[in-house]
Amino acid sequence: MVGNGQDPRVVLERLIAERGENYADLSRLLKRNPAYIQQFIKRGTPRKLDEEDRRVLARYFGVAEQLLGGGSVAEPIRRSRALPAVVTIPRLSLGASAGPGTLDEDERATGAMAFDANWLRHLGVRPQRVSIIRVDGESMAPTLNDGDEIMVDHDDDGARMRDGVYVLRLDGVLMVKRIALGPRRGVFSILSDNAHYPDWIDIDPALVAIVGRVVWTGRRLG
Repeated sequence: MVGNGQDPRVVLERLIAERGENYADLSRLLKRNPAYIQQFIKRGTPRKLDEEDRRVLARYFGVAEQLLGGGSVAEPIRRSRALPAVVTIPRLSLGASAGPGTLDEDERATGAMAFDANWLRHLGVRPQRVSIIRVDGESMAPTLNDGDEIMVDHDDDGARMRDGVYVLRLDGVLMVKRIALGPRRGVFSILSDNAHYPDWIDIDPALVAIVGRVVWTGRRLG
């Protein structure tokens, strides 16, 4: 629990610890330099959060702005908590191949998609560590189709490998494939859900760069 008339810096530091966040990621959420939040909490610089920064943080954490130094603490907290906590996820210009494979190195953000912050937490991802990528090709059909948008969790980069759909690089090619752990330790297989496309069996993980795990997909109907 946070609040109870505490210093906004103490409240923010406790929120960060409770949610497993870090100073640099929150600073980037505010479009500030990576040290901004740490300086505010540890050094008191700035003395008070900017109004817009406070609003963004309050919505992100789902708490009243008053807890972070805005307005009167006597104002009912329920009203502030009712505000939608929405965060934007960058939409990258590259496409992860689900077909023959492309050498797409262009990772510029070309837009953004908005998601409810609480839903993202329920999904088990950190907003600062996910991105939206387009699927190119049909090798993962019917699971993923050409043109689908996928959310990629970059925190799940292979260190805790498990069966699932991942974006990865193999021989320099960015692709989205299913990874299956087999009975042999130290190797895994890269599979296409579409039987008309090839698989790679018993691959040495050292040959594969895991970009992240696919945790959500959206597609246009019609």
